[in-house]
Amino acid sequence: MTKVETNGIIINYDTTGSDQEEAILLISGLGTQMIRWPESFYDSLASCGFYVIRFDNRDAGLSTHFLESPVPDFGVLAATLAEGRQPDVPYTLRDMAADAVGLLDTLGIQKAHLVGRSMGGMIAQMVASESSHRVASLVSIMSSTGNPSLPSAAPDVMAMMMRRSPNPFEDEVGFLSHSLAFARRISSPAYPFDEETHSALILAEARRAYDPGGIGRQIAAIGAISLNRARLSDISAPTLVIHGASDPLIPPVCGEDTATSIPESDLMMIDGMGHDIPSDLQQTVIDAIVRNCRRKPNK
Repeated sequence: MTKVETNGIIINYDTTGSDQEEAILLISGLGTQMIRWPESFYDSLASCGFYVIRFDNRDAGLSTHFLESPVPDFGVLAATLAEGRQPDVPYTLRDMAADAVGLLDTLGIQKAHLVGRSMGGMIAQMVASESSHRVASLVSIMSSTGNPSLPSAAPDVMAMMMRRSPNPFEDEVGFLSHSLAFARRISSPAYPFDEETHSALILAEARRAYDPGGIGRQIAAIGAISLNRARLSDISAPTLVIHGASDPLIPPVCGEDTATSIPESDLMMIDGMGHDIPSDLQQTVIDAIVRNCRRKPNK
């Protein structure tokens, strides 16, 4: 793993494959770290002839954390937005998109295939709409356009997200139980839930970098600025939208809205998939990403 300075912060990343091949940039979701892209997924993409990069978003993993910035008050944030005013937040989704472009700059990559999951899909959409010359293709997985008219997560899922979890260094058993319950609730109902793998990943992320405030600041970053849906119509890169038909966190209609907003995009709605990529679907998703990377650019 390597760290670089870009956009005024430190970004932690690693790579696999030959840097002489076309690049794929994997962008992680809310509160998750680059290791959420498992090595089997990461290495499989490289074996298809790509230079694959994964990185920790700001406020996650080993990248810069904004520890000096308090978590925004979400009630104040909502009220400010309702009044049409710009809220005071440490950073916005646009800054996170600039981090992705800055990493490509540092690596000397002029154009990359972007693959983003959940919040990472929103970041990828923003890069593709505002820095189109840097994007060879786009895959948005289990994500959304941020359209305020779209439905939110299932009520019980939202309640689980908002419930404070135990500190893993004070109560590892309680922390793991809390985190596993959420992971199980948003998982793919048609596929086995691998509790052992999920447990290992949850604990690995906590031991690598535990910062619950980072999740709050990332939520505020999403809420503080909406994707410009009009700009999404300007995306010319070949685009694939992958979404689970059983996603309780970001409902399927959000994926449909993304595909509708981006011209000539393909929608891959996967029956029985929730807000995760179970091991049984990993190769299906990899194959779809590779096909999209090899599509001819839209005119």
